[in-house]
Amino acid sequence: MRQKEFINIEDYNYDLPQGRIAEYPVEQRDQSQLLVMESESISFDHFYNIHEHIPSGGMMVFNNTKVIRARLVFRKETGARIEIFCLEAVEPSAEINIAFECGSPVVWKCLIGNAKKWRSGRLEMQLDDDSKLFVERVGGADGAFLVMFSWDEQGRSFADIIEAAGNVPLPPYIEREAEEDDIQRYQTIYARHDGSVAAPTAGLHFTEEVFRNLKEKKLSFDNVTLHVGAGTFKPVSNSDIRDHEMHMEQIIISRQLIASILNNSGHLTAVGTTSMRTLESLYWYGVMLEKDKDAVFSISQWFPYQDDNLILSKEKALQNILERMQVGQADVIAGDTSLIIVPGYKFHIADILITNFHMPKSTLLLLVAAFAGERWKQAYEQALKNDFRFLSYGDSCLFYRTDYKL
Repeated sequence: MRQKEFINIEDYNYDLPQGRIAEYPVEQRDQSQLLVMESESISFDHFYNIHEHIPSGGMMVFNNTKVIRARLVFRKETGARIEIFCLEAVEPSAEINIAFECGSPVVWKCLIGNAKKWRSGRLEMQLDDDSKLFVERVGGADGAFLVMFSWDEQGRSFADIIEAAGNVPLPPYIEREAEEDDIQRYQTIYARHDGSVAAPTAGLHFTEEVFRNLKEKKLSFDNVTLHVGAGTFKPVSNSDIRDHEMHMEQIIISRQLIASILNNSGHLTAVGTTSMRTLESLYWYGVMLEKDKDAVFSISQWFPYQDDNLILSKEKALQNILERMQVGQADVIAGDTSLIIVPGYKFHIADILITNFHMPKSTLLLLVAAFAGERWKQAYEQALKNDFRFLSYGDSCLFYRTDYKL
């Protein structure tokens, strides 16, 4: 597919009643339902049996980002409720892993609920001890607001503060307030690195028992880190996908992951759309390095669709990145991506995708349609007919790439 080609977002619409959106997770993570699409056949199972649907050997790649408590609620002296939703770090560093270790003050780009009631002045919140958190509006950026956070206890990082002050940032389509159980349930059991304002939800179904069963099939596991932004919930509002602006997200890749992919002789399973987008962004960075050995790791949303792009083998693209890391003696490489994957896209790394059921007319659904082809429609129809639960706390599905042979 070239960027100039027309894709009508209405072709990726379907009727999703509010009652089919899961407000709560199932009692046990791996008890969720599982839909498996193999070629033209569809079968139903439970997630605890997913090992029975993935071939032996090969590897699985997970996104080990950790959801931060990005939603903070303040009260003005008048009683007005002001809700602040942290989107991305601005000062003193925009690098997520650095931003969370910073002390007071820090500036973040945020959404503000009830912003008309808070145009100026400083708000404060009593924390879980003798210290206080203060916030001030200091500007605006790209339809959001710049907010300065400061606190009166030296030695505490912003990670400590937001953990004490914030709430779990449940998606906007879950029509309830966050509860105590959400602290654990809206987080994968393998989450490691603070930075996301939304969970990589395909991973929410995994338990230690599921991992044990997968290991028995001689599968290896590795991780990427993509910090999920609030833009993941942004619907495609334009009829033509070319007019949609994709959000930028930070990613971190280890040398070990690249070596593992190169050494893998079997299939590769991407757990979630975020893992898939990270792997594909990695491939395109390798393509960039073929032309420019000093290229910056930043993948724009339409870069893969340019007519003049080189098409490299997976091995050559990844080897280019390893060589780049060796020159800099780096064990990890950080970058960002706004890659959008739409029908017509050719996948380069993964053969199998595990994911949840996504919103109509969303970029996540477009990715699924690109990977699974027109089969996505049949899968979603069957899921709706068979009482599957949808979206973040909903059930899961497994797709094989359209050209993948078992």
